[in-house]
Amino acid sequence: MSTALAIAGVTAVLRDLLNDELVNSNVAGIVGQSVTVTTLPPDRVVPPDGPENSQLNVFLRHATPNLGWRNEGLPSRDGAGRSRLSNPPLALDLHYLISAYGAAPLHAEILLGYAMQLLHENPAIPREVLRNSLQQVADPDQILPPALQALAGSGLADQVEQLRITPEYLDNENMSKFWTATLAHYRPCAAYQVSVVLIQKEKPAPSPLPVLVRNIRALPSVLAGVPVLTGVVPAAKLPVVQLDRPVLLEGLNLAGTSREVLLTNDRFGIDEALPGSGSGFDKMEFTIPASRATDFPVGVYRVGARLQANGDDRIRASNLLALTIAPRIAGLPRIVTRTGTTADFTLSFTPALRAGQVAKLVLGGSEFAPEPFTGPSTDTLHFVIPDAPVADHPARLRIDGIDSPVIDAEATPPVFNQKIQIQ
Repeated sequence: MSTALAIAGVTAVLRDLLNDELVNSNVAGIVGQSVTVTTLPPDRVVPPDGPENSQLNVFLRHATPNLGWRNEGLPSRDGAGRSRLSNPPLALDLHYLISAYGAAPLHAEILLGYAMQLLHENPAIPREVLRNSLQQVADPDQILPPALQALAGSGLADQVEQLRITPEYLDNENMSKFWTATLAHYRPCAAYQVSVVLIQKEKPAPSPLPVLVRNIRALPSVLAGVPVLTGVVPAAKLPVVQLDRPVLLEGLNLAGTSREVLLTNDRFGIDEALPGSGSGFDKMEFTIPASRATDFPVGVYRVGARLQANGDDRIRASNLLALTIAPRIAGLPRIVTRTGTTADFTLSFTPALRAGQVAKLVLGGSEFAPEPFTGPSTDTLHFVIPDAPVADHPARLRIDGIDSPVIDAEATPPVFNQKIQIQ
């Protein structure tokens, strides 16, 4: 998710995209003078006592709730407004007006044409473009303004949803109201919507322990002539997948040669193939080896099967299902003795935490944030917990909302298998 800086970050990225387009297309050479891109209110673009320059202006008209994400998550506070319950995302659609100004005839039309062509050919903003635009390296002799420096931490490039740009239609009445309300003279313009920006607070919130027993099983019946997946079954009756533990794929028409399992994750740009094993018609098994921990960070993946069925002359791919890779705590101190009332300890885990991911340690039903770490990734986290409660706590490592398994589901009855005793 993004921070509250995401709105300003989107405006800055649009400005940079338009500015790069003007430079790469040599628009300055076409109009015979330098051109710029600003982000000012329309009434401040043309100075009252100065000449009008040839330029584009990006103005955020307003922001509206995104209907698809509007009901996502629980309320952030209880009915009394005192206790925090969760951190639901604020999902917004941003509505922009791009206007063109000209110091000479046809300059405004030329600039607007290049701007509309750029946004038409780039309906989505790639994560790498967001990252490069917001984390650009300044000249050693030049100091960026504080506002621009802060945008590097907006988290836009790491949010779940990709930013998309779509044109908007404003009729004559709404356009006239806009220019009248801004007390500015009308200029050639085009409206666009950028969706969806997800803004979320990262504050401690209560976290209930998972249910110990589940007795739900779906038994679908699908008849098809191509590989079909109907279920993902992690090892040890877990709801999530962990490295070095086998994963069973259930389905139909899974027998054949050249069997592979495909794993994709858009956020981290992962598109990997792993060997599949087994000889059954309705099952295929695979394992993500611990030696490839750096290739598969914690997150939600799409999983599919690819194989050449017996008697078939081509390799075919199945449908895609969801698969969640969860962290696995490797080194957790069994007993931690407080210094005064503060608990101080370090835990190790796999796969490594990447920059941009958010990690929390959940002890019982309480969340605790780790000390900051440096570098692109880490497989250890240090925790300093003031006023640590004395108890034997079930422990979960939570990365981007995904918990490490805390239940031994194979035991009868199920028990908590990860505990830390603070004394």
